[in-house]
Amino acid sequence: MNWLLVVAGALVGAPLRYLTDRAVQVRHDSVFPWGTFVVNTAACLVLGALAGAALAGAASSQLGLLLGTGLCGALSTYSTFSYETLRLAERGRRFLAAANVAASVLAGLGAVVLGSQVARQLLV
Repeated sequence: MNWLLVVAGALVGAPLRYLTDRAVQVRHDSVFPWGTFVVNTAACLVLGALAGAALAGAASSQLGLLLGTGLCGALSTYSTFSYETLRLAERGRRFLAAANVAASVLAGLGAVVLGSQVARQLLV
């Protein structure tokens, strides 16, 4: 039964990633991968909130499978982030490649901390 929860989350997360990426990227006339940046940061925020809810005793392991493994696993994309960073570097946009790495790591960590703190404050 657990694998069905993961599949159900992924069925929502994968198209959500694609649609969000395209919606964000089309609004930016830039080579910077804003779409991937947004979906990865959003997945970190959701996963942080889920972790905070779990720490507060308000999230079951089934919810973790559905939202954490399924939704966030399909919503976020480390492989695309890596590929887009490499592509920027290969095209001579080394500053943007380095900025993508730094901003993605910082935004991801910040989002997971923020999500966790907000969930714990709301659920305690």
